[in-house]
Amino acid sequence: ISYAKYGYMFIAPFFIVYLIFQLYPLVYTVWLSFVENYYKGLQQIGPNFVGLNNYLSVLIDTDNNYQIVEGAKFLDTMTVMSIKNTLVMWIFNFVPQILLSLLLAAWFTDTTVKLKGQGAFKVIMFMPNIITASTIAVLFYSLFNNSGPFTSVLRNLHIISQNYDFMESKAGTIGLIAFMQFWMWYGNTMIVLIAGILGINPSLYEAAMVDGASSRQTFFSITLPLLKPILQYTLVTSAIGGLQMYDIPALFNVPETGLVGLPDDKTTTMAMYIMRLYNSDVGKAAAVSVVLFIITLVVSLILFATMSDSEDRRMKKEQKQRRKAGGRS
Repeated sequence: ISYAKYGYMFIAPFFIVYLIFQLYPLVYTVWLSFVENYYKGLQQIGPNFVGLNNYLSVLIDTDNNYQIVEGAKFLDTMTVMSIKNTLVMWIFNFVPQILLSLLLAAWFTDTTVKLKGQGAFKVIMFMPNIITASTIAVLFYSLFNNSGPFTSVLRNLHIISQNYDFMESKAGTIGLIAFMQFWMWYGNTMIVLIAGILGINPSLYEAAMVDGASSRQTFFSITLPLLKPILQYTLVTSAIGGLQMYDIPALFNVPETGLVGLPDDKTTTMAMYIMRLYNSDVGKAAAVSVVLFIITLVVSLILFATMSDSEDRRMKKEQKQRRKAGGRS
């Protein structure tokens, strides 16, 4: 008696939801990126097939007829600027996040340190991840705007000048957004890394202690190499989430109309720019969405390639050479 049909019945809901809510929108977005579809007043223009013209607009400024604007420069577009903004804020968020999370995970799992109240510390550090992004964005805006309490304290301590305004400073606004993302997610990353460290065979650490290895030697020789799969997962998921960054930049330091990352669009992410384009030109918004998908895919593949085990790569290379040798014989 075959019970395989019951297995297919259990996994069918996932594939049905995936096809309807993920695969179909992805295919439909790719199709939209090849058409013009926008409103001119109350009149809808399109959808008309225009080939790669929407992608041309991503690389260089064009008018509604897809003619290059006089004086336009290659790669000097809002799309490219939003890509740079997103990458900068993600890097400034993730680098300190992974370093601090690794340090805390090592401390909390180190049997020689034996920190007291670990459970309380873990809960406190994870709590920012529970707070909604909109709440954090509004909170930090209230604290660091021109008349905010933190700004006043920093001025009184002469850490910043009396005329300094975080909301008008590019570095200040980018730094605050990166810090908010870091503060929200380092606790979650720490919990994931702790789970990965606890999954390592304890006998390895016992053998290292018998051999007289220090905590530093144990971390770099045992923990870090065996934690590579978890680090790879953390890097890839952080890259995917970071490149799709939207909520905090879209709610922090924006005008009442929204979706304009002040100052001077320096905090406008790709997701914010896609939403702005969607209200005026669906075709170009879809093209930028496909570009975001490609960038995310490339970054993820690079992270997979750099984080994969060198031993696995060596074995795959040897297997490939054996197959070639067998084919020649």
